[in-house]
Amino acid sequence: MNSSKHTELANHAWSVADLLRGDYKQSDYGKVILPFTVLRRLECVLAPTKDKVLEVAARYENQDINPDRFLRKASGHSFYNTSSYTLKAIAGDASHAAKYLNEYYGAFSPNAREVLERYEFAQQIKRLDAADLLYQVVGRFADLDLRPVERDTDGDVVFDEDGNPVEIVSNHQMGYTFEELIRRFAEQSNETAGEHFTPREVIRLMVNLLVAPDSDALALPGTVRTVMDPACGTGGMLSAAEEHITAHNEDATVKVFGQELNPESWAICRSDMMIKGQDPENIKFGNSFSDDGHTGATFDYLLANPPFGVEWKKVKDAVEEEHDRLGESGRFGAGLPRINDGSLLFLQHMISKMKPVDASGAGGSRIAIVFNGSPLFSGAAESGESRIRQWILENDWLEGIVALPDQLFYNTGISTYFWVLSNRKARDRRGKVVLLDARDYWRKMRKSLGDKRKELGEQHISEITRLYTEALAVAEAAKKGGGHDLADRAGKIKVFRNEDFGYRRITVERPLKLRFEVTEETLATLIASKPITRATDAEAFAAALRPLVGKSWTTKSDAWIDLKDAIVAAGLLWPTGAPFGKALREVVGVRDPEGEVQRVKGEPEPDPDLRDYENVPLEEDVEEYLGREVLPHVPDAWIDHGKTKIGYEIPFTRHFYVYKPPRPLAEIDGELKALEAEIQALLSKVTE
Repeated sequence: MNSSKHTELANHAWSVADLLRGDYKQSDYGKVILPFTVLRRLECVLAPTKDKVLEVAARYENQDINPDRFLRKASGHSFYNTSSYTLKAIAGDASHAAKYLNEYYGAFSPNAREVLERYEFAQQIKRLDAADLLYQVVGRFADLDLRPVERDTDGDVVFDEDGNPVEIVSNHQMGYTFEELIRRFAEQSNETAGEHFTPREVIRLMVNLLVAPDSDALALPGTVRTVMDPACGTGGMLSAAEEHITAHNEDATVKVFGQELNPESWAICRSDMMIKGQDPENIKFGNSFSDDGHTGATFDYLLANPPFGVEWKKVKDAVEEEHDRLGESGRFGAGLPRINDGSLLFLQHMISKMKPVDASGAGGSRIAIVFNGSPLFSGAAESGESRIRQWILENDWLEGIVALPDQLFYNTGISTYFWVLSNRKARDRRGKVVLLDARDYWRKMRKSLGDKRKELGEQHISEITRLYTEALAVAEAAKKGGGHDLADRAGKIKVFRNEDFGYRRITVERPLKLRFEVTEETLATLIASKPITRATDAEAFAAALRPLVGKSWTTKSDAWIDLKDAIVAAGLLWPTGAPFGKALREVVGVRDPEGEVQRVKGEPEPDPDLRDYENVPLEEDVEEYLGREVLPHVPDAWIDHGKTKIGYEIPFTRHFYVYKPPRPLAEIDGELKALEAEIQALLSKVTE
């Protein structure tokens, strides 16, 4: 593919900004440029069959028959336009441009018209006409050649020497063009371009990993596969999946499904699918969490790049209602993540759409999703995130995680990860998870785009795909027992059992040890203590204890005898009740490692200030862990088993951590001296 073609097309479309400047804010340029680009592409695609469509439309004009089916057949697509107008003709009549363009726009089939309506196209026609810009804008787009293939003077497709149609603007190039326009629009609008689309080389790798284990099955005659993306953006992932599958078997039938919240991206995706012959009704508009457009449906492949770290507050009520009402029979029964990151909600949503596996082993689905590092480890034991990870691992759905280089995406420079899941793992891979470190596979871009400074070359995609395939083979060869840490020679592949990611979060307690004393500070604290002031006259109580200032006791019983004697001697009553006793101990008690162990019902009372927590692997005995790791340092510690929690996390970077010793001091000192000399030389030049 000519890598500069999409840039050339985007530049032509964006040149309309020169016309809009002054009448439109920069942040509104895309509201004109994007829909007109879609409109021009639709026109170019429909041009070869336009006469046939007009003939059919005329034939059924006065009949009580809905001609929709016949018009679709005549156009050769799932959409059509029954107007005789063209953008070129409309641009040639400035005084009637708005009237003709509205008629032309209204003559599209409902599914195509709905796409343009998402851009509020009628309002843009009115606004451009009022600014006397409409005919100029229409003329600029009429000159934009977006024909899919080359045709001769008779309208027949021109083929190359290999028998392939000669493409002018392929669907691939059109996808890149739309993405480039959206990126520019997002920059002008201070939006996040990367929320709307994913770099194509990342998509190709993702699809490779998703489909790789199914290569043999995909080559079978009569293959039919369904692909779904619940955050489909402009449809790049769906297109790449379709192309990958048909590359294995050109006779395969691939049906794509998606849902998108951003109206501009949804419109581009839907129009792209219409042009490619997919059913545009499969691309739903709306929020996948609160308004699932594919309720009850299941798919062979699911893939997504949901926005990183985006809160789900807007759909909180709907999500929590489903979680509470449907539980495990709903999409979000496993747990709810923190409100500021809905990534794991997307994954649960996708898991709910996996095909079940029958008794013979047929059926099942595969999932690939892009995450940042947070879903690997965020959330403490028994938090929503931890419960979701536990649910996934205990159901043996997680096949592998691939760490990608940082700075791959337009809207973030952070490290990202592919999660690959399946409910039809090969028998020898069951109960195991592959971790693949691919962070070193990248090349520097000639020109940065937003936060994207690195890219994957074809050799990187091939190499990572090969490594992942080998990783699955390593998983199959791994023995069943014991924790795995199996690495290939390059140290890029490690295989673990599902349970290796589980742990017990134990609470380690140590006894509260106190000595007791009365000081001036003690008396001031006593007077300010609410439990004591509620139980007695605190100032009189403190005055009665003032003779004891400077005295200390090693045991509570001795302290309380002297304190009570002082209170009685002052003619006061000693208050009863646990709140008073506890408050008084807090006032006169001082933590001391050599102090008296405080007890409750004969058992040592834990000191909250000394409380600690440890994560113990699931299969390890916690008492053995305590004896080995804790008691040699603090012999009086114990575990409060009533507070133990189960947690799951995937500490990817820890498993691939390689210690790098610090550089020798002499080397650092040499660099500092060299820099100092360089600075002195520069200063000398300045002062000359």
